[in-house]
Amino acid sequence: MSFLNDNISQKKIVLGSDNLTLENLIKISRNDVKIDLFEDSLKRVEAARNCVEERLESGGTYYGINTGFGALANVKIPSDKLDELQINLIRSHACGVGEPLAEDIVRATLVLRIMNILKGNSGARKETVYIMQSFLNLGITPYVPSRGSVGASGDLAPLAHIALNLIGEGKVYFKGNLVSTREVLDHLKVEPLKPKAKEGLCLINGTQVMTAIGLLCCYDALNLLKTADITAAISLDAVKGTLTAFRPEIQNVRPYNGQKIVSTNISKILVDDGIRLSHMNCDKVQDAYSFRCVPQVHGAARNAFTHVLDTLLLEAHSSTDNPLVFPETNEILSGGNFHGEPVALVLDYFALAMSEIGNISERRLEKLVNAHMSGLPPFLTLNSGLCSGFMIPHVVAAALVNENKVLSTPASVDSIATSAEKEDHVSMGMTSANKMRLILKNVSFILSLELLAGVEGVEFHLPLEPGAGARAGVEWTRNLVPAVKNADRSLSEEIEAVASKLLRGELVHFVNQSLSGYTLQ
Repeated sequence: MSFLNDNISQKKIVLGSDNLTLENLIKISRNDVKIDLFEDSLKRVEAARNCVEERLESGGTYYGINTGFGALANVKIPSDKLDELQINLIRSHACGVGEPLAEDIVRATLVLRIMNILKGNSGARKETVYIMQSFLNLGITPYVPSRGSVGASGDLAPLAHIALNLIGEGKVYFKGNLVSTREVLDHLKVEPLKPKAKEGLCLINGTQVMTAIGLLCCYDALNLLKTADITAAISLDAVKGTLTAFRPEIQNVRPYNGQKIVSTNISKILVDDGIRLSHMNCDKVQDAYSFRCVPQVHGAARNAFTHVLDTLLLEAHSSTDNPLVFPETNEILSGGNFHGEPVALVLDYFALAMSEIGNISERRLEKLVNAHMSGLPPFLTLNSGLCSGFMIPHVVAAALVNENKVLSTPASVDSIATSAEKEDHVSMGMTSANKMRLILKNVSFILSLELLAGVEGVEFHLPLEPGAGARAGVEWTRNLVPAVKNADRSLSEEIEAVASKLLRGELVHFVNQSLSGYTLQ
């Protein structure tokens, strides 16, 4: 279930060259909404293809169209071998390894690949776009190994696996089963693509896989960023913290947008807060940084998110092929738009930002289980000693934070020359993308652990109740996970279940309904 927009329409989404939103990408990739193609974009595709045909007829030499590839670019290919060249390119490059990419990633990649060709600078035929449209609309999802791309010339190996399926080879997921591509296409009476000059290169040259992963991560990360504000608010009430640090006067004199959003979110979550009213006149003047600096830390991650999303959407609407076709001037130009550096850098930056969300969450969790800091029973159990309560859940969070710190080492600072030194600087953007997925999964676990502990802590203050949004968070949690304070039990399955729902935005959706017209930003 997706909560980016509660009214997900099942109408077809029309793809042009400049109209893809994150919301629409989610609808297509995760909710199986079908696509149509904007007619003007198809005219651009046709114009670019005509340019390729005309240049070939003129007898010129063009990289990847009638030459070899990479370090073999100086090898001229005879005209009667051009179609074979494209097939060989796809087959030879489809050599990735490792666990397969999730189906939503592959579907998102197909969307971005269509968008790239619809820009009218690739030189592929309309038939190439049509078969990708058919794969999406018929629910045919290529099996794509996740390892093997260095992020320049784009995501060659994973994109080649998608292209392999378009020509009727390889394996696909169809109706929940992994089956032969040829078997599915024959069953559905879909003709495999027979790539013509340049089309194999059009299909495998670009940054669409790392960009697709990045955009899906943006959607999941926004759910987690909002969730982190909820868990922080609940934890703040559990330790009887103060809201002074969230006052607008403080944010206004350091007016980062993310900081203002977070302080507003938490203030709204804690409206009508009985716990806070109970200690308004105590001697405590400020809380530990992990509570007091939530607007600054969560807010900085919000600022990073905005920059990352803007960059990835720009990339999704860019021409990242090589060579590029310019029908207006009848030129075919070799360049470097396939290089994944813009994507790799922001994904590495994003990794740092989201790891910090997990880092500060673990610090709040430590305060919750530490009786000297929280004033709550040790490890949130009524039978400490006999029971261990949340002792080891905190250890699990610490392990996940450590793993995220390792995963946050930037991939983009490395470069390994390939293709006989022809491709001597690469982005490693696919590594950045793959580890970003792992980081978000770990953050979802860390936040679920903080949530369970925070709810447990808040309940020690009954009959005092937290703010309205926090109460909703407690209710949502207790519908899934009973209290632990009276007896120990294994929490693994419950932590996993909660984390999965946090990634999908289910807690955010539930809390939003309690906020009297306010929606968490």
